[in-house]
Amino acid sequence: MQSQSMNGMSQSQSQRSPNFTFTDYRTDDFFDEMFIDGTQVRSGYAPFRQRVEQLTCTDMISRQHAAERSLMSMGITFNVYSEGEGTERIMPIDIIPRVIESAEWDRLEAGLVQRIKALNMFLEDVYNDQQILNDGVVPRDLIESSKSFLPGCMGVHPPKGIWCHITGTDLIRGDDGQFMVLEDNLRCPSGVSYMLENRELTKQTFPEVLAKTGVRPVSDYPTRLLQMLQFIADRPNPTVVVLTPGIYNSAYFEHSYLAQQMGVELVEARDLVVSGGYVKMRTTKGFQIVDVIYRRIDDTFLDPQAFNPDSMIGVPGIFDVYKKGRVALANAPGTGVADDKVIYAYVPRIIQYYLNEEPIIPNVKTYICREEEDCQYVLDNIEQLVVKEANEAGGYGMLIGPKAEKEEHELFRQKIRENPRNYIAQPTISLSRVPCLVGDRAEGRHVDLRPYILYGDGVNVIPGGLTRVALRKGSLVVNSSQGGGGKDTWVLY
Repeated sequence: MQSQSMNGMSQSQSQRSPNFTFTDYRTDDFFDEMFIDGTQVRSGYAPFRQRVEQLTCTDMISRQHAAERSLMSMGITFNVYSEGEGTERIMPIDIIPRVIESAEWDRLEAGLVQRIKALNMFLEDVYNDQQILNDGVVPRDLIESSKSFLPGCMGVHPPKGIWCHITGTDLIRGDDGQFMVLEDNLRCPSGVSYMLENRELTKQTFPEVLAKTGVRPVSDYPTRLLQMLQFIADRPNPTVVVLTPGIYNSAYFEHSYLAQQMGVELVEARDLVVSGGYVKMRTTKGFQIVDVIYRRIDDTFLDPQAFNPDSMIGVPGIFDVYKKGRVALANAPGTGVADDKVIYAYVPRIIQYYLNEEPIIPNVKTYICREEEDCQYVLDNIEQLVVKEANEAGGYGMLIGPKAEKEEHELFRQKIRENPRNYIAQPTISLSRVPCLVGDRAEGRHVDLRPYILYGDGVNVIPGGLTRVALRKGSLVVNSSQGGGGKDTWVLY
């Protein structure tokens, strides 16, 4: 039945439909992932274009609809809380993939490994010797004023010396085609389930193209994730669990999906208890010691005794067990300080300090509003800049100057003056574009890329990641909560 739905309408109907084509596709002077100068297709896309232009417009529309139905039937959804009633939606997918060629990926991989190693060394240092602060490379007051800095983690050494076990680093590229790091996500990065399911849907939608193109696999991510979690435990055959805030969390689907794929228990706080100096899980056979917790709960909600006393989704006493080395937590509490968007501006200096290397992947040019000269520049030029709050995510707490009204400019000027530490600003980058299926034709839409990096027995970059796409015409906001969707990312051998 599925192959029929992919093929869409009857043969006679299909014959009446014109062939799908990219001949009228316009790059509009943006860097395009598929086309050079609007006409010449990049070599990695050649097999895809050749196959797709053998299909009719009806075929393409039918395949897109089939992919959307599969998403819904598989329950791949997220919750949007801002609309008042906690709307549940599918994560939209566009069936035209984003292709990254081998040499380009190899450079990205090297840059991500470099960045994760340096950030891990930074976290170890910040919570222990603080040498980078003593040397003035990163200002001490920036760390101590960060909302995500946890003084309770001072003196902590996580198992195997690893703080950032799972990272989702957001990459973009602008008009010149150069990849840049937009931000780091070291606390509880989400979206990997969409990466995996987008690949499964592509296998259904374009199986023959995928087979011929030589695309590196991503389907072993759950296996690699489990191996990493087992690596950070001190015991053989450790008990691993995924800790979720519960069914009302926006990423609950992902929590349950990854637990199921790894073959481990999905637990909530009520399923765990601290007893006899260990974290234990309630089972039908009694209590069982838990060795490793992949926690999808924010740092301060993890333990009401150690952090936020109002937390109803944490486990009382768990942080004390962690500090004594009797349970491993991934990611380690305290990693959020490296997510602070002001700290982000210092990452090139952090890489130079710890590794004595220049960053392989540069940051986006960033103005730090706590620095007087930068702050004045931002206030004078806010109409041309993107302004971000230090600890917001998901596209919130952000001003896109060229698209904002005068009143919004003034509001953000006031916010910056009142609390300059809390803001950075960056030039408005014209994100690269990828063709998307809009009706029966291809139109360019802006994208970013979130590769996923696992740090266990070495740093392991998954070959692909989640390409997030701004489905609204002209929009630069790719977040799903703000109208964005996803694409499969093909990294070639």
